[in-house]
Amino acid sequence: MTFRLGLTGSIGMGKSTTAEFFRELGVPVWDADAAVHRLYTSDGAGTKAIAALCPEAVGPHGVDRAALKTWLAQEPGRLAQLESVIHPLVAVDRERFIAESEAPLVVLDIPLLFETGADVDAVLVVTVPEEVQRARVLARPGMDGAHLDQILARQMPDAEKRARADFVIETLNMDSTRRAVQDLVAKLESDNA
Repeated sequence: MTFRLGLTGSIGMGKSTTAEFFRELGVPVWDADAAVHRLYTSDGAGTKAIAALCPEAVGPHGVDRAALKTWLAQEPGRLAQLESVIHPLVAVDRERFIAESEAPLVVLDIPLLFETGADVDAVLVVTVPEEVQRARVLARPGMDGAHLDQILARQMPDAEKRARADFVIETLNMDSTRRAVQDLVAKLESDNA
């Protein structure tokens, strides 16, 4: 049976880098954001669902994210509408990945893991101090403090995520993060052998 390790953490905490370290060790990683991108392609199931909600956000290449963002901003309840049709499609994609994997351990990279209630065997939360997080995110192109605050308002606070986690890795530097991932994989493989 495949052990499902959920990987989560707020924006700027180092999820992508940590996921890459699991991949380096040969652990299959499913990425929720990549699944959404697949669903939003021209023939994706998400594109069809969004066309029913907001036809102007769908073009010949799939979902026009800028148009979708504009539509979402026009009314507060629209995000919940969107999530109600997209989250089940993402869950189907995730379950397909798990079913097709023959690995003893898979990582499920889910930014909103606690918020969506994904079914996992254990949870790893990646974290850094708030000032490091803000500096990382504000260094991204097109990001400003107001947008970051909006994103954080939709996410469970870091302290609560850490309190609910089975494992926590602080991602302050690459070497210590890589070592922590190696140690965790060794522990999980040993515990589930």
